[in-house]
Amino acid sequence: MASASNSEPPPPEETRNWLELPRDLMATILHRVGAIEILANAKMVCTTWRRICKEPAMWRVIDFRNSGDIEHMEYDPEKMAKHAVDLSCGQLVDINIEHFGTDELLEYIADRSSQLRRLRLVQCNKCYVPSSAIKKLPLLEELHLYYTEIPKDAIETAGRCCPKLKSFKLNTQWYRRPHIECDEEALSIAKNMPQLCHLQLFGNRMTNNGLQAILDSCCHLESLDLRQCFNVNLKGDLAKRCTDQIKDMRHPFDSTDDYGFDAQIHDCESFDGDSSGFSEIDISSDPGYYDDEFYEYGDYDDYTLLFDDYTELFDY
Repeated sequence: MASASNSEPPPPEETRNWLELPRDLMATILHRVGAIEILANAKMVCTTWRRICKEPAMWRVIDFRNSGDIEHMEYDPEKMAKHAVDLSCGQLVDINIEHFGTDELLEYIADRSSQLRRLRLVQCNKCYVPSSAIKKLPLLEELHLYYTEIPKDAIETAGRCCPKLKSFKLNTQWYRRPHIECDEEALSIAKNMPQLCHLQLFGNRMTNNGLQAILDSCCHLESLDLRQCFNVNLKGDLAKRCTDQIKDMRHPFDSTDDYGFDAQIHDCESFDGDSSGFSEIDISSDPGYYDDEFYEYGDYDDYTLLFDDYTELFDY
């Protein structure tokens, strides 16, 4: 029997060059870091990544999730968003913008993205979703707005010019005072969006009248989320109708655990004018209801690859 000292050494472990990964797999990996990291850092790592990051297919879906600390960013996120749209070469189908953006940016996107199917805006305080941009998106299927204003005429335009629209979210912050009742948005949705399958109106000031109009007109609704719509009183025949007509119904006082955003309530006496939509008053009984899912790409520590002159960042 051969001694251990005479035994052959084990073969060296096989090493794999990560640059040899299939191109589509590498593109999927890059997508997970978000648009900001791709443009600011990832594309500068090597020639292979740089080439992948310039392909239009990489920009069919654009995700500008961030921590919300826009003022301290070392670049202009609006310029970066425009550049990402340009890279899509008209193939953009899905875009998410958070904590920045203007009407001018939406117009820019709409002018170059006629194939867009999903538009998601989160706390875009300088953007009012102009109807002139919405009407250029005839293939839009999902319009999701969180703490972002949209005028009545834009709701009407979306219903009239986006016949494929199936999912609409118009979520806002609830205020304890003053007490406001307003069915304008609900009535506009009922009149102009009868084709909807999914509707979320978190924190809306609608009353039973607005809800009744939606139920009468939106006969295809499968899900309806009315959490924190505290002007709605679901009792009696109206409650029964919701149960019978809507498969997935969320009531005003239902849990906000899975909402994904801070669901705290503003009290106007302590409201300091910050438009962030947050306050120290919380009606949730569960203190652990915060969900950071939407901010997983929010912390950026390495900006060493950024140039002093911003224009050089996009100099190919």
